[in-house]
Amino acid sequence: MRDTRRPRGGRLRSLDPAAFAPWPAGGVLVGGAVRDALLGRQPTDLDWLVPDPRAACEAAAAALGGSCFALDEERGHWRAVAPGGATHDFVPLRGAVEEDLAERDLTVNALALDRGGTVLDPTGGREDLSRGVVRMTSEAALRADTVRPLRAVRFAAALGFELDPGTAAAVATAAADLSEGRLPPPAPERVRDELAALLLGTDPAGALALADELGLLRTFLPELAACRGVDQGPLHHLDVLDHSLEALRLLAAMFPDAGLAVRLAALLHDVGKPVTAAPGPFGRPTFHGHDAAGAELTRAALSRLRFDGATVRRAAELVRRHMLPLPTTERGARRFAHRNRDLLPDLLRLMLADREAARGRAASAAGRVRYRVAVSRVLAALEEAPPEAPLVTGDDVMALLGLPPGPRVGEALRLVAEARAVGDVTDREGAERLLRRYAAARGWLEDGG
Repeated sequence: MRDTRRPRGGRLRSLDPAAFAPWPAGGVLVGGAVRDALLGRQPTDLDWLVPDPRAACEAAAAALGGSCFALDEERGHWRAVAPGGATHDFVPLRGAVEEDLAERDLTVNALALDRGGTVLDPTGGREDLSRGVVRMTSEAALRADTVRPLRAVRFAAALGFELDPGTAAAVATAAADLSEGRLPPPAPERVRDELAALLLGTDPAGALALADELGLLRTFLPELAACRGVDQGPLHHLDVLDHSLEALRLLAAMFPDAGLAVRLAALLHDVGKPVTAAPGPFGRPTFHGHDAAGAELTRAALSRLRFDGATVRRAAELVRRHMLPLPTTERGARRFAHRNRDLLPDLLRLMLADREAARGRAASAAGRVRYRVAVSRVLAALEEAPPEAPLVTGDDVMALLGLPPGPRVGEALRLVAEARAVGDVTDREGAERLLRRYAAARGWLEDGG
């Protein structure tokens, strides 16, 4: 749900150029570092306009004891990285600084500081910071780069500011034009970067609620936009889209250290519901298989946006498993932890956020308590150290059962590993007895493997 906190503007800080040393020759500090410093925040990544980016980069690296390298040598973009990871980026200063600032996306980003301590503010960014407002520098600038409408939404949420009404209207117009093909879409990688920054920010659910309100989800995440208006029955008090945003909000609130993959999974965990919805008993909708369908939709959406393979696989698999029943016994908890160890604790975090976001008339406080107890049971099992060495190897299995290399060997090894995890076998002799019984029951011994 959209965050309704009051804007966090107010009195701005004075700036001391010495705080941003080493100051490059002829350079001007621009953008987010100036904005954050005015708000009293400590910037770590500094952007500079300079006459000679390479020379400035090399001088900064020498002064900081860091390294210098080209980001885009053809365009003259260089970066110095200080010990600890702080960065100084240098780009060419061409023409008047005010002209460069006026072409930027938002007034709160169109600020600069010169070495004499003067803040350059051609678009009224300081006043907008004081008022707690995110405003475009111009509609032409907003539309000149079609990822900027999404950036405006992200900055409003990240700063806890309101989106200026004129800017909101321009974002909505740009979203409609993107959806209808009247504006060219931004590169998928740039959308990915904006979504990642948004999801890892302070109010991801609020930002996405605003993006939906302004029509941006239809363009950038149509799978999620399709969840609007899909009713879920008595367990839920929200439609699928708002439930997904509420699950994301709760995940971020309960687990601030939650990584990108599980945040993506929380956002997309129910995207399979619109395509699997069907009427059920007593008029209640059913969504059989929505976890599997949602995993495939998640994989497709994140691949389209060029997320890295590991993030795509983990988010999709979290969606696939988010409906697994939680165990009611200690033995079951050990089995659950063994089978899902690769996704834990993220899977439990997702499942808990999903359940806490369901507050319909069929949900109960007692049911939520039982769910939390089951989660705790699995966490306790997860904390048990896994065995260091297997009881049997693949060679042992093939020798014992007379099997050739192949999938049956892997199946047998998984059987022993799970039996050990839940306490059914504790030594090699017990593992061998289990394997003989299993092989006989499966008919492996009669058919010669």
